[in-house]
Amino acid sequence: MKRILVVEDEASIREMVALNLKMHGMEAVEAESAEQALELLAKSEPCDAALLDVMLPGMNGFSLCEEIRKKDDAIGIIIVSAKGQEIDKIRGLSLGADDYITKPFSVSELLARLDALCRRVTRAPAAESAGHLESGAFVLDKSSRTFSKNGQSIDLTQVEFQIMELFFENVGIALEREKILKGVWGENYFGDVKIVDVNIRRLRMKIEEEPSNPKHILTVWGYGYRWN
Repeated sequence: MKRILVVEDEASIREMVALNLKMHGMEAVEAESAEQALELLAKSEPCDAALLDVMLPGMNGFSLCEEIRKKDDAIGIIIVSAKGQEIDKIRGLSLGADDYITKPFSVSELLARLDALCRRVTRAPAAESAGHLESGAFVLDKSSRTFSKNGQSIDLTQVEFQIMELFFENVGIALEREKILKGVWGENYFGDVKIVDVNIRRLRMKIEEEPSNPKHILTVWGYGYRWN
């Protein structure tokens, strides 16, 4: 059973989400503040995904996302915001979120996004993922879900790992943003293609010597990206 952390200070919304998660066969772990959420994560079993409301008392959802991501690369994170501005979406993704959803949202859309996210992220590698891929100084180990450069481990979120896996399987091939989106987020992803750009920016910060002048993840203007 998938464990989903629900962080929402409005009790009626939190309880509604938790009830629908339970009806959908998931376990809901409820928290009304970021501080309570961090305590629960420290004391209980790991969660598979987290729904983080932005407007929380005390620490906000963006800061909570950053704190969770520092400790856990495997958990899937969806930012829940009443704000629809592009800058809020980009900020959440830049801090380590995998997806975002804007209030008001339908239960069916939320469950669909969670199902897609839980399929993308996993704490137990599948048997068919055994093996590793190499590209120059980089090694991507599919069995342990680890990534390294010159023997030095680089922490990637599960979504970032899957983007790198797609690149390593298509070295030198220009990939359309839409192909990356479908390959990592799935055919029925609700969001827009800009989520690819934000994750590429995050990856460059982790693996490039000069992120502003990348040598490995190259932009193919008006098209997508290529791994060199």
